[in-house]
Amino acid sequence: MSGQSNYNPKTGIEKWLDARLPIIRLGVDTMIFPSPRNLNYWWTFGAILAVMLVSQLITGIILAMHYIPHPDMAFDSVQHINRDINFGWMLQPMHAVGASMMFLAVYIHMFRGIYYGSHKNPREMIWIVGMVIYLLMMATGFMGYVLPWGQMSIWGAIVITNLFSAIPPEAAGTAVTQWLWGGFTVDGPTLNRFFSLHYLLPFLIVAMVALHIWALHIPSNNNPTGISIKTKADTLNFHPYYTVKDAFAIAVFLMIFSYFLFFKPDSMGHPDNFIPANPYSTPAHIVPEWYYLPFYAILRAVPDKLMGVITMFASIGVLFILPWLDISKVRSMRYRPLAKQFFFLFVLACLGLGWAGAKLPSDLVFATGVDADGHAVGLTFVWMSRLLTVYYFAFFLVILPLLGLLEKPKPRPASIEASVLGTDKGEV
Repeated sequence: MSGQSNYNPKTGIEKWLDARLPIIRLGVDTMIFPSPRNLNYWWTFGAILAVMLVSQLITGIILAMHYIPHPDMAFDSVQHINRDINFGWMLQPMHAVGASMMFLAVYIHMFRGIYYGSHKNPREMIWIVGMVIYLLMMATGFMGYVLPWGQMSIWGAIVITNLFSAIPPEAAGTAVTQWLWGGFTVDGPTLNRFFSLHYLLPFLIVAMVALHIWALHIPSNNNPTGISIKTKADTLNFHPYYTVKDAFAIAVFLMIFSYFLFFKPDSMGHPDNFIPANPYSTPAHIVPEWYYLPFYAILRAVPDKLMGVITMFASIGVLFILPWLDISKVRSMRYRPLAKQFFFLFVLACLGLGWAGAKLPSDLVFATGVDADGHAVGLTFVWMSRLLTVYYFAFFLVILPLLGLLEKPKPRPASIEASVLGTDKGEV
């Protein structure tokens, strides 16, 4: 950690341990450091994500003790966990629902970062490491979705892994796809590979989270005003002020989590995934988990397979270069009225893409009339996806750069302290 240490060992045991393994010092310096005094509850989702990550690790390790990664036994082993293992009825849904709750928290965390400019100088590396964590979460979540070996599991694996066959030249795409499969189709070797990676990647996520927190301690937290810390009066110690605030937010979030866990444990899954995997019976509509739906809609919006894959990966890749696309010198959109409006439209576009991704492309969003054969015609979900995809990329590649050049921000408080106490005597 950067800066002067806050830890002063007092007892003989503490001094002995600190001289040999300063783990207590590391913990104290992690928890007690100056933070902006105006952080609101949108900043609690980092701590919520840490708690959810620990929950996923613990439940995942226990489930791995009973899961059998074999195509003939995987589905039954999940049912065995739910029905016969002590507390299995809670542990398996806790892991599955926990994945959805973790993605919900990370999306809120990311939207907050974009709105308040947490990706801007000097916090570019914090944002980039966070995006690496997000990619690892997506890979881990996808592989975990395959493990129950239901109909959606196997067909989701078939659809997503087949995307890599679009890599040119054709021989290279085929080689990559067959390497992922471990053979010539999605089968036992694929399940074994996905199980191994699903077990290992979370530990890589833990390492990246540690790096994320370390990077955060260098420039300290951003804050709702986007103004840098100027004096000690602008700060509060993270502990006890924000640890208490985080604890309250965690408790509220866990109540929501518990509601789904105990009353609607299967509401976030697809009914077809409670049918054993059958590679010879294609489901009527193949859809991924809800947290992948916006990217699935972007994939389907492009008629060409290769361009669809490129566009889908570009929709994630553009987030990595966001710090250099949002060129406004004002961090927080609280003082950027035009950027704020475009941001809320961006949030609606992401929600709209999620909705479109869950529907059949040919379904109508709304009907505008009938054709000569009496069939309803109007805006289909594939066209809705295309329009929203255009806005998604335009927000990053066109709107934010132009606003950085043309927008006139509102006056900002002179300091963080002034914004909290309402004693503004100047503007910056």
